Amino acid sequence: MNLPPISGAAAGTRAHRTATRLLVGVTAAWALLVALGQLLSGRWWLWLLPDLAPPPAFVAVPVLLFALACAVTRGRTRRWLLPALAVLLVAGVGRAGLHWGALVPGAGPGAAPGQALRVFSWNTLYWDTTDDPDAFHRYLRSKDADVYLLQEHLGWEDGKHKEIDRLARLRAEFPGYHLVARGELVTLSRYPVVAAPPVGPGRAPGASASWRERFEWNKVLRTDVDVAGTVVSFYNVHVPVQLDIERSWLSPGFYGVVRATDPVRKEHYAALLGDARANPHPLLISGDFNTTPAMGDLAGLREAFRDALPASSSFLPGTWGVGGLPLWRLDWTFTDEALRVHRYALVSAAACSVRNRPRPAVAAGRGRG
Repeated sequence: MNLPPISGAAAGTRAHRTATRLLVGVTAAWALLVALGQLLSGRWWLWLLPDLAPPPAFVAVPVLLFALACAVTRGRTRRWLLPALAVLLVAGVGRAGLHWGALVPGAGPGAAPGQALRVFSWNTLYWDTTDDPDAFHRYLRSKDADVYLLQEHLGWEDGKHKEIDRLARLRAEFPGYHLVARGELVTLSRYPVVAAPPVGPGRAPGASASWRERFEWNKVLRTDVDVAGTVVSFYNVHVPVQLDIERSWLSPGFYGVVRATDPVRKEHYAALLGDARANPHPLLISGDFNTTPAMGDLAGLREAFRDALPASSSFLPGTWGVGGLPLWRLDWTFTDEALRVHRYALVSAAACSVRNRPRPAVAAGRGRG
């Protein structure tokens, strides 16, 4: 049977309709993902997995779809699709983790005053067990910080965390500093430490608790420091990671870890937020939260305290990445209104080890910001 040939105009119309339907379908799917994220992120354990989506996508995807809609759609479809994509773009701005102020000429942070505290926060990734110990301590000393907030004072062996003790070497490398260690967390201070009250779940293990118990329960180390007559509280934080990358995502055990970790993460977040809100002292909270800007777990802290990001010059601040390229933040620094952050920088640890990602360095001063 001979079929009539399809004209170029008819073929073009069919291709246009297909492209339009595809664009509308992708937009609807993205809108559903954004809406469900607003409802479920930080509330339902399984949403920890969709929350692993790259935060910049919350801006990049609507922008790309908007450009395609301008090129492909017309008439009534365009009149409703473009405003819908604009709404999705606005909804995604706060979840993308971008520092828009860095794009404003002359709006970058100035020099910190001489009396400002210098704080260095670093997830060491298994301390010096993956590095040359001399290079590791040389790198730490090069930061010349008044306060160091260090995570992962531990090793990794046979697929498990392993207790280590490098505190004697650390004291020798930093004479005159005051040291507080609990679980995997270590805080060093040039100024006298007046208190180190346990926070939340950290109260559970007693003096006879095993290292494993101290490691699992102590994810927030609060250290109260006397800075020239004013007590300032520093919170050293390492929120547990939400998944086990060694397991296949097709295995039940993978989802079992996610489900079991979610209430633990929530418990540490609640303890930190409750203690910080009740704290009468000026305070700084910093560390590895294993939480992206798109995740609802940070909502309480972001509402109650000030993110240090406005004092940064980076448009896309990244403390986690691939192949040495930082992509987005898992590490955060917050202060209350009694502390002003003059400068917030993510400095590379490449000189120490390619496995160590950038760390936040903060210059903060007392006084209303």
